[in-house]
Parts: sequence; structure tokens; C-alpha cells
Amino acid sequence: MSNINVYVTTKKVRKSAESLLDKIKALNKDIDDYLSKIREMENSFKQQTKEMEERKKEEALKAEKAVQNQQEADTKKAGHKQEERRKQEQSRSREESRRQEDRRRKQANARKQEEHRRQEDNQAVQEEGRTSRKRRPRSKDKPAKNVIDEFFSQQAAVQSKDKKADIAKGKEESFAKASAETVKAKAQKTKKDYWEEEHPSIYNKLLKEKEKKNKSAQQAAQQKAPVTAERKKAITIGDRITVKELSETIGIQVAEIIKHLMKLGVLATINQELDYDTAALVASEFGIELEKKPAVSYEEMLVQEDVEDDPASLQPRPPVVTVMGHVDHGKTSLLDAIRNSRVTEQEAGGITQHIGAYMVEVNGKHITFIDTPGHEAFTSMRARGAKVTDIAVLVVAADDGVMPQTIEAINHAREANVPIIVAINKMDLPTANPERVKRELAEQGLLVEDWGGDTIAVPVSALKKQGIDELLEMILLVAEMQELKANPNRFAKGTIIEAKLDKGRGPVATVLVQNGTLHVGDAVVAGTAYGRVRAMMDHNGRRLESAGPSVPVEVLGFSEVPQAGDILYALEDDKLARQVAEERKEKMKEASVRSSLKASLDDLFNQIEQGELKELKVIIKADVQGTAEAVKNVIERLSTDKVRIRAIHSGVGTITESDVMLASASNAIIIGFNVRPPSSVTELAEKEKIDIRLYRVIYDAIEDIKAAIKGMLEPTYREVVLGQAEVRTTFRISGVGTVAGCYVTNGKIMRNAKVRIIRDGIVVHEGQIASLKRFKDDVREVAAGYECGVGISNFNDIKEGDIIEAFTEEEVQNE
Repeated sequence: MSNINVYVTTKKVRKSAESLLDKIKALNKDIDDYLSKIREMENSFKQQTKEMEERKKEEALKAEKAVQNQQEADTKKAGHKQEERRKQEQSRSREESRRQEDRRRKQANARKQEEHRRQEDNQAVQEEGRTSRKRRPRSKDKPAKNVIDEFFSQQAAVQSKDKKADIAKGKEESFAKASAETVKAKAQKTKKDYWEEEHPSIYNKLLKEKEKKNKSAQQAAQQKAPVTAERKKAITIGDRITVKELSETIGIQVAEIIKHLMKLGVLATINQELDYDTAALVASEFGIELEKKPAVSYEEMLVQEDVEDDPASLQPRPPVVTVMGHVDHGKTSLLDAIRNSRVTEQEAGGITQHIGAYMVEVNGKHITFIDTPGHEAFTSMRARGAKVTDIAVLVVAADDGVMPQTIEAINHAREANVPIIVAINKMDLPTANPERVKRELAEQGLLVEDWGGDTIAVPVSALKKQGIDELLEMILLVAEMQELKANPNRFAKGTIIEAKLDKGRGPVATVLVQNGTLHVGDAVVAGTAYGRVRAMMDHNGRRLESAGPSVPVEVLGFSEVPQAGDILYALEDDKLARQVAEERKEKMKEASVRSSLKASLDDLFNQIEQGELKELKVIIKADVQGTAEAVKNVIERLSTDKVRIRAIHSGVGTITESDVMLASASNAIIIGFNVRPPSSVTELAEKEKIDIRLYRVIYDAIEDIKAAIKGMLEPTYREVVLGQAEVRTTFRISGVGTVAGCYVTNGKIMRNAKVRIIRDGIVVHEGQIASLKRFKDDVREVAAGYECGVGISNFNDIKEGDIIEAFTEEEVQNE
């Protein structure tokens, strides 16, 4: 029998090992796929980088070649201009030479005509002289004279002729000189100078028209040319920038930027935002370097508004006291005794479930009390109470001693670094044992003054109102030693103690002012909520116009319900408050997107590693924010290694149709705490088959969730061995197969049981019994000491000496 159990165990281990090896192989395969994808991405990235470098080199060569071509074109253009200027000068000189030649020719013709006329006059004079000489009688003894000789012999006439020629020559030289000077002057004086000297009015009018035409041409050219900003080499931008802003900043057209983004695999529009790395990569394509210098955010502007106060402006303020302790140790009853009111009776189940803040007056001085719930489910709410407090009052029942929540409260107070005053309550009971309480407190590191420590312990009775005055005096004494001060003459700063959505008043928040003074009409921001203070009420419901340091007030006027624990800032400008809230919303949205992506990948890996993992999704709606957070924390802590509980949504207010639709889409259940859904929502939930659970006490919610967890677990089965039979002979029956003739050695063999065939200590087959007969009758079971015939489904290899073991599987109840 022991050998059989060992074998069974060995087989189970082998199956588990094979299953584990299969999973490891699948995981190795996935890892290989991931590595191959990573290598492909690396190769692709290297290829893209190489292509980008090649494009840069090609663009650099093209730019260099373009510059060279431009220089050559400029050189050729300058040579053409010089050649044209030289040709123009040559043509002007030739024209001037031609004009001078015409002038000389005309002067020569004039001189010839003058000489010809003079010659004609001389001939006429000579003819007249010869006629007169013929009329006079000549003497016979004088010989006749030659006319030519006589003409040349007239000396006076020759001299006058030379003189006239000299005069004519002088005139000709003076005329040529004057002409040369005129030509030279005309060559020096341009048309511009001529019109400017001779006709100034016409010249000025033409000049104005020319300037007007040039200006119009320049404007037309600017309109036709693409408008591009001046390119800069080093530009500073923030964390994110739109494509349009990037284009205006670096001076590159939007189309070029989008084209380069498409090359990088990014499809972006003109108004889409780019991160710094993408923008820097695009700018580097154009030879522009970007520097990352984030602009001052609105959150930083808000922090700059909160300046440190001058010590001279600080004034004493009331202490803020938090009452902590275990459930039902009398915290709320103690506060009732202090402020003469009853709060416990209004709470469901007698447990305080909301944070309340109250102010009382003692001997002309004020003390602010924050009632932090003592139930362990509201740990986070109690932690917030310790953060805003100056003194922690630890309530311990004299008949119960230090409990787990008491220790938790001590740790919260120590973490907040606030002094602790112990109030030993229920001293009126006959079972009260304060010495036991002091001893247990000493074990936790709180040594009371009676035992030589520095922790103040005051015995009180909330029911009989005993020791209350002494407790208040101790609180004032500790506050006086702390020298609590604040500056009331500045904008307020405080903490949201509690927030809820009131049907008639809208978002309502309980604010504890910690510094400054909050006035009606102030612009405020707390977390993602902003607005103006429309009204303020104290804990008694009286309207206030202002609230100073350490004063708790209910504030109306928020745009939405703020989160409990958010810091409230009062500002002068409501625009800054709105901008801060919107910026916080954007950051929360981005963070949620990143966290959801990261969480989904982690869940995928965990499911691969852990196998099938059950998940219960929950939507939580409560009447106030603090209760919703506490219920969420408690429910999520109920998760086990087999079932995980996840709150996909929690909010304030009644259950709405959108909550039902979210539950339907996510396969979740809805838990309502102190809220009731309208009839329309209930009908929609019934139609969508959504489970809505409504509670007033959190214990009931915890029990129901635990039951749901047990129902989600896969059933666990345990094997129960019924008996064993030895095969003594076998029979072959046509149409049936092999039937084993057996003798039941121990236990019993049942027809509906499973069987395994064991041969030489090794399991050779597992299956179902097909038939069980005793002699010729079918039977349900055969007990030990009897013989029977057994047929096994789909198995005929039965041999003599085999052991047939019958067993069943029973379901084990999950704990």
C-alpha cells in the first residue's frame, strides 16, 4: 500500500514537473520572441540612424555645391556687368569721336568756302585793274609786264593774306578748344544732375513716383515669398511644445516639421504636442539645438505665494487636538462630555464613521478637537487627523486596556511627532484597572508621570463627566509649552478634514485653517477643486465672515468635492486658482495613463508567472469622501493569493446610471455605503444583472466580500481510496472485450468509482469501471472477501496478478 502511495505521489510530482517544464518552455519562447523583437527594433533604429546620417551628409554636400554654384554665378554676373560697362564706354567714345570728326569736317568745309570766296574777290579786283590799264595809253619805250609776276611782286597784298590766314587759324583753334570743353562738361554731367539743376520740380515728382513703385514691388515680393522666422542656433523650450509653436520658434515651416516627424514614425497635426526629445530630434535635422528649460508652472507660482512669515507677525493660536483610541473605548462620548452634545447615537451601529472638527472654550481660551474614528477600517482617516494636530489625546478604556487600534494610534502620533496625553476612560466601572493600562502603555514606550515618565495620564469618566476639567487643563498646559503661533494677517492656508456632496448646497468641505485668515469671497484651491468661498459655517451651524488659525469651518463654493487631506490655499486671484486646479488635473490624467499602462504590463507578467488569477472588481459609492476611502482600503486588504479585489472606482454621492454601466462593462459589483440608488438606477441594474449591495455598517460589507471570495475560488478535490481487488483470471468476451475475474482484498469496489490498474507497483492505466457483476447480476458494489467481474472502459490489457484500485474525489471546503 505504501508503495502505491509513493508511486501516486511520484506520478503527481512528475505531472507537476512536466506542467512546470511546459510553462517554462512557453515562457522561454515568449522571452525569445521579446528578445527577437528587441533586436529587430535595435536594427531598425540603427538603420534609421544610419539613413539620417547619410541624409545629413547628402544635404551638407548639396548645400556646399549650391554655395559654390551661387558664387560662380555671382562671379559670371559681375564679369558680364563689367563687359557691358566697357562696351558702353567704348560705344560712347566712338560716338564722341564721330561727332568730333563731323565737326572738324564742317569746319574744314567752311574754311574752304571762305578761301574760295576770297579768291573770287581777288580775281574780281584783278580783272577790274586790268580793264583800267587797257584804257590808259602805254608808252612805247616800256616793255609789257607779266600779270603773274606782278601779282607775286605785290608784297603788301601777300602780307595781308597771311595775316587773314593767321586770324582764321586762331579762330579755328579757339572754336575747337571751346567744343572740347563743352563735350567734357557734358560727359561729366549726367541726366540726373541735369534734371535736378534745370527742372527740380519735375525731378522731385518723378523721384516720388519711382519710390512708390519700388515700395509696391517690395510688398508684392514679400507676399509671394514664404514667411519664415529667423533661424536661431540655440533655443530654449519647455517640457512640451506644439508643432505650430515649434515652427514659429525655430523658423521652419510646419509642413517640413510634419514631414520629418513622419520619417521618424510620428503622425502629428499642427496642434499636437511634442515632448522635448522628439522636438530636439526634429530641430537637429535643421541644425538647430534646443535647450530644455521648463517654464514656471502654476503650482510653483502657488508655492511662491506661500512665503515664510516674519516672527514678529506671529500671534498665539488655539491648539488642535486629535482624539484617538480603540473602537468603543469612549472617544466620542468623551467629546460629548467636553462639548455637551451627543454624536454617537446618530451614527450607524454606534461607531463614528466621519471626521468632525469642533471648537470649545475653556477659561477664556479655545481648543479645537478633531474626532478621528477609532475603527481599524479608518486608518487612513486617523493618519490624516494626526498630520494636522498639535496634541493627541489617546483614549484607553480602564477595563479593556491597550488594544491593537490603540497601538496603531500611538504609532500614528509618534510618526506625526506630536505629544500624547492619555485619557484613561471608564473609571466609573467596577472592573476598571488603571494600573494595568499604565503597565501596558509602558510596554509600548509610553511611561506615565506617575511611573517617572513624561507622558501625562488623566483618569476620566465620560459617562459621569469626571476628570474632564483636569484633562482640558493638561491640554492647555501642553499647548502653552509648545508656544503655538500663526500669522492671522495673510491669506489662509489649511487642510481639508472632510468633504461631501450635499444635495442642496453642492460640494461642502470641512476646513481646518492652519495659518492666515479665510474670508467669505476669497478665491481658494484645494487639490483639483477651486472656487470662491460663498459661505462659511462653524460646528454649530452659525455663519461666519472670517475664520482665523485653528478654526474649523464648513466651506461652500468649491467647483467639485475635494479630497480629504488636500491642502487649501486662499489666493487673491481666482484665475490662478483655476489654472492650478486644471494643471493638477492634467498631471493626474497623465499619471493615471502611465500607471494604467504600467499596471497592465505587470498584471500580464504576473498572470504568466502565477497562472490563473481570479479578480473581483468593485465600485464603491459613499456619502462622504473619507468613508469611501476607508471602505476601499478595507476591501482591497481582503485580497488573497488566489483572489484579488480591486476597486475600479470610488466616489461620493448616490449610485448613478453611469456607475451601473461601468459595472456592466467591467463585470463588477457595486457597494453603496450610506447611500440609496433611485428607482431608475435599480431597474437598470436588474436589467443589466448588476449586483448592488447597500450597507450602513462596514462589518456587514466585510463579511459579504469574504463570502464572495470563497465562492470565486476553484474547488479543491481530495482523493479517497475505496478499496482494492486482485485479478485472478481474465475472460475475453466478443463485443465486450476483456473482463477481469477479481477478488476484493480490502474495502469495496463501486460501479461509479474511478479505477487505476497497478502492475508490479506501477500504474499502467486510469479510467472508469464499465461493468461490475457478481455471477450474472449487475451490482452497485462488491465488498471485501467477495469475487466479482470487472470490465474497464477502453482498456483490455488486463493480466493476472494486476491490482485494481477503486477511488473517488471529494470536494474540500475552502477556508
